[in-house]
Amino acid sequence: MARIKGPVWKKSRRLGFSILETGEELQRRNYPPGQHGNARRPKLSNYGLQLREKQRLRFMYGVTEKQFFNTYKRAVKMEGVSGHNFMNLLESRLDNVVYRMNLSRTRRGARQLVNHGHILVNGKKVDIPSFTVKPGQVIELREKSRNLKVIKEALEANVGRVDYVSFDETNMKGEYVRLPERSELNQEINEALIIEFYSR
Repeated sequence: MARIKGPVWKKSRRLGFSILETGEELQRRNYPPGQHGNARRPKLSNYGLQLREKQRLRFMYGVTEKQFFNTYKRAVKMEGVSGHNFMNLLESRLDNVVYRMNLSRTRRGARQLVNHGHILVNGKKVDIPSFTVKPGQVIELREKSRNLKVIKEALEANVGRVDYVSFDETNMKGEYVRLPERSELNQEINEALIIEFYSR
């Protein structure tokens, strides 16, 4: 199983963007890591800006370059605006939907829950984090997994649930209600730059 490892906070500081979407990483030191991190940096070229935007989104969703590029190819073939399609495909990944339901504090944790077979989609076990959830599909926790400490802690933390996902904490069951509007997704990301990067 391919996955991105390494220090998240360091990556966030290098990209000038909160990968965990909490803003914690940049509170203390909002400049790049390293000895010369606080020094004046040269202005980025057009290519540099596009690459940085791609890396921001890729690290945020925790996908490899190959997965990311394949998602881009799928988005371009779909009807509508490629950038919005691209964001919707990433947001529809099973690990991300589990994260949006507050069953985990991070996408990495949500990915692990899926990999370890704790999640059911329409009553069937799915252990592939990149599985595309369609609007209307029901996501629930396996009966044996409902008392897991990490899940209880994540639900108690209650970071805030998005409108396009519903979750019933009594039955430990939720639904991917609809595709998100662009205004509901991260406003710091400029997906047009990523489409430009790949369509060179």
